[in-house]
Amino acid sequence: MLIRIAAVLGLLLSNGSLAFADQPATLSQIDGIKGALLIVGGGAIPEDAQQAFRAMVGDNGSVAILPDASDSPDEAAKQAIEWLGKSGFTDSARLIVVKAGDAQSIETLSTADGVWICGGQQQRLADAWKNTNIEEKLLGILERGGVVAGTSAGAAIMSKVMIAGGNPVPDMSKGWDLLPGAIVDQHFSERQRLPRLQEAVSNHGDCVGLGIDEGTALLCRGRMMKVLGAGTVTACLLPCSWRHDELQVLKSGEMADLTQLRRAARQRYEKRNPGIAQSGPVKVESGSLVIVGGGGMPPEVVSRFVELAGGENAHIVVLPTAVPRDQTDSSVPGFLKRASIAKVTVLTQRTSEVESAEFQEAMKSATGIWFGGGRQWNFVDAYEGTTAVAAFHDVLKRGGVIAGSSAGATIQGEFLVRGHPLGNTIMMADGYERGFAFLPGSAVDQHFAQRQRFADLLPVVWTHPQMLGIGIDEATALVVKGTHADVIGQSAVHFVTRPMLDQVSSLEALPRENGEAQKFYRTVKTGESIDLATLPVQAKP
Repeated sequence: MLIRIAAVLGLLLSNGSLAFADQPATLSQIDGIKGALLIVGGGAIPEDAQQAFRAMVGDNGSVAILPDASDSPDEAAKQAIEWLGKSGFTDSARLIVVKAGDAQSIETLSTADGVWICGGQQQRLADAWKNTNIEEKLLGILERGGVVAGTSAGAAIMSKVMIAGGNPVPDMSKGWDLLPGAIVDQHFSERQRLPRLQEAVSNHGDCVGLGIDEGTALLCRGRMMKVLGAGTVTACLLPCSWRHDELQVLKSGEMADLTQLRRAARQRYEKRNPGIAQSGPVKVESGSLVIVGGGGMPPEVVSRFVELAGGENAHIVVLPTAVPRDQTDSSVPGFLKRASIAKVTVLTQRTSEVESAEFQEAMKSATGIWFGGGRQWNFVDAYEGTTAVAAFHDVLKRGGVIAGSSAGATIQGEFLVRGHPLGNTIMMADGYERGFAFLPGSAVDQHFAQRQRFADLLPVVWTHPQMLGIGIDEATALVVKGTHADVIGQSAVHFVTRPMLDQVSSLEALPRENGEAQKFYRTVKTGESIDLATLPVQAKP
């Protein structure tokens, strides 16, 4: 079943749990939900949603029907059986009506491959199943890789924080916690329910609101969500002072990342502005950094890294976790194989796994760390909220070196650029904007001149004036000790601060062309050095 749902969702996507600083990360929080949810906003059930449900249940799967939201459960069950039959469920023996209080039919939930929750009134549904183990049963279906689907009331009850009625002031109740960290609303645009969803989110700011139109469905599996049908899905977040995008409207075929939205909700709720420098001035208090712009490791960069790590006596820890778990390469990078080093340890552990004896012992003796390339948000998911981040900083405190290339460069800054899980073109990804601050007060970008990224970094510095923007070219490294920084390798490093943009009147007036944007930078070429303290950032946002 799990493989089948993955294949179906993969096909749909091709056509087209949470880790916070104060909470230990777990794989379930990062990876989102198990199994699949198909959440229909009411009205006509979209044809592509019907097809997806049919494919996920499979040819030999069974469907449990929960009709108790309706004032006429028998009629609701009859209608559900009718449309399921038209969708390809021709074997009526595989369609089982489950009613609250019917112990024999309830037991079928233990083996069902899918569930269809009929529409009606969500409070009636919640009351019918009150003081039962229905939530446990449904979570068991998801745990087995099954699918839970529902429309209207059957959609609203999928979130623990449930809107039971009212507009613009919602009546709140308790639903089933199938989609943690969310509030589901339905008949959204048609019944003008944005005000009540916003009110619900304002009272439960650590949740993301999901408003689903009629004739529209939201397919959720893992951390990925995709809109099916004719309408839209509106993601609603708590307003905050540092962003103005609390509403995100997703059209048919568009996707969102559930983990990113839940992280954004939590960050806003806790009022943690990622643009405020929290780790002191732009200075490495002890130890050194080697920040590489990707695209190759020239010999002088390798030799400087090895030298700072202790030369022949170095113990270097390699972290190849900027890629998904199933793509992780546990081999020693070629440039380290060719170097004369006492010890190289590759650590692939993530989240709670970092508490293992292997990880902890390796970090205690490490004189250098190498963060590999990939996507920087994977580093955040792997280590944020664990003891690993403090262990990384301890290497610096002992006088060691932290180095990394591409994603392994960007993670070294305090503000994380290009951190959105759905693509690297979004510079400020709500919920993924905090790096590990090895270089405090900085935002580091890479592949800079080669990919013409000069214009990309300017809005980050304009929006977050406490941050020093640093763009590093390929096959080039910025080596930082204290506030002294050397540029080595083949090209250059480019610096920009908010005061350097003072002649620009507004965010909208920033240049969009690479050539015009480049004029605002101070460029330091290979072989040259700079004192980072001479690049003053704005003291207050």
